[in-house]
Amino acid sequence: MKQKQIQNPSMLQKNETYPAEITDLTPDGNGVCHIQGMAVFVPHTAPGDQLQVKIVKVLKQYAFGIAVKIETPAACRIEPDCSFSACGGCTFRHITYAAELQWKEKLVQDAFHRIGKLHPTFLPIIGGEHRCHYRNKAQYPVAMDADGKLICGFYAKRSHRVIPVRDCKLQPVCFQQILDVILQYIQEKSISVYQEKTGTGILRHIYLRQGWHTGELMVCLVVRKPIARQLKGLVERLVTAFPQIKSIVMNCNPARTNVILGEKNELLWGTDTITDILCGNRISLSPHAFYQVNTEQAKRLYDVAKQFADLHGTETLLDLYCGAGTIGLSMADAAKSVLGVEIVPQAVENARENAQQSGIKNAEFLCGDAGTVAQRLEQEQMQPDVIVVDPPRKGCDAAALEAMGKMQPKRIVMISCHPATAARDCAALQEMGYNVQKVQPVDLFPGTGHVECVVLMSRKQG
Repeated sequence: MKQKQIQNPSMLQKNETYPAEITDLTPDGNGVCHIQGMAVFVPHTAPGDQLQVKIVKVLKQYAFGIAVKIETPAACRIEPDCSFSACGGCTFRHITYAAELQWKEKLVQDAFHRIGKLHPTFLPIIGGEHRCHYRNKAQYPVAMDADGKLICGFYAKRSHRVIPVRDCKLQPVCFQQILDVILQYIQEKSISVYQEKTGTGILRHIYLRQGWHTGELMVCLVVRKPIARQLKGLVERLVTAFPQIKSIVMNCNPARTNVILGEKNELLWGTDTITDILCGNRISLSPHAFYQVNTEQAKRLYDVAKQFADLHGTETLLDLYCGAGTIGLSMADAAKSVLGVEIVPQAVENARENAQQSGIKNAEFLCGDAGTVAQRLEQEQMQPDVIVVDPPRKGCDAAALEAMGKMQPKRIVMISCHPATAARDCAALQEMGYNVQKVQPVDLFPGTGHVECVVLMSRKQG
């Protein structure tokens, strides 16, 4: 007869409350404490908090808890200006910005030490001047709540449940005002909203974009099928109420997918693009164009990248994952030639237009997968002096890394929005003959758990 196992008396018990002190933060921004030798992750806490923790889930190696009562708050704790129960997008509105920057510096360093086994020089993080209202873009899903009320906002963390948020602290104030006009119209005209479970309904997302320096606004309505005639009245209301609107676009996405934008845009009013200024260049922005969401910090980021590239007017520069060409174009005045590679056709078109309207004649852009094109260029014996690479969060694919190593540029400058994948890719490039010399963290996303970094790699001598 199988005996019943005696429960470990030291094991944490679900729903029990324990005293604890937060000693660290995870990459997700959860506080870390240790109770009876087990790591416990507690959201919305700060290092130094002495508190009562209620255990809500116990696993073999760790547990999750919630803060029942903060007995002694950490020195860095402040009163949050936005409810944590909203969308979960902001991780650090309960601590000072100085503490947030300190944590982000540690996050970058830990990634390179632990994941990459790398020990470069780490420069002090470049923080932002604005912790609020710094974003130039927002994509709001729309839905019906349990009571049949029209809502829009953002998805709850790790879900597709829409949380109604219209006055987000990170977005321009005018975005809320535009949303109010759109939602009122949608209700008046009984335009249905998209239902993920059934694939029915019309309106999927409200996508707003603003030129930080120009003030120009784009309104993009993402729909399951075209409804241009039904939106005519909305266009009139928007252009009357907001003279800074320069573009109103309808994007059609009929696919049952998590991807927000479909391939086809239909211009409802104004111009196909809006314009912004970045690093002295005029940048045209379509709905599909990649553009850093924090324009002020993007300039500081690109200035660091240009400094690391160390161009003297004679170099050939290869810009992989170039988006709308903003990085390569910011360096074109110091290079002999620039070649950008991007897989999104609309972004490539934007990049070419950006070069033309800024009078840049030494930049060329190719449309294709970064890894595939890089391999072809390597086989064609292209030997760039400098490679700049700005991959997505998942990092560079293996083909791109291999091609970069074979091209043997003097320097590789990596711009990354994810320290973990940056550390992984830099370690791979080190195996191919590159020294990882310097890492410069730049905070493009104040209040959130995200941080950018710029990495300088130089080819080993001998």
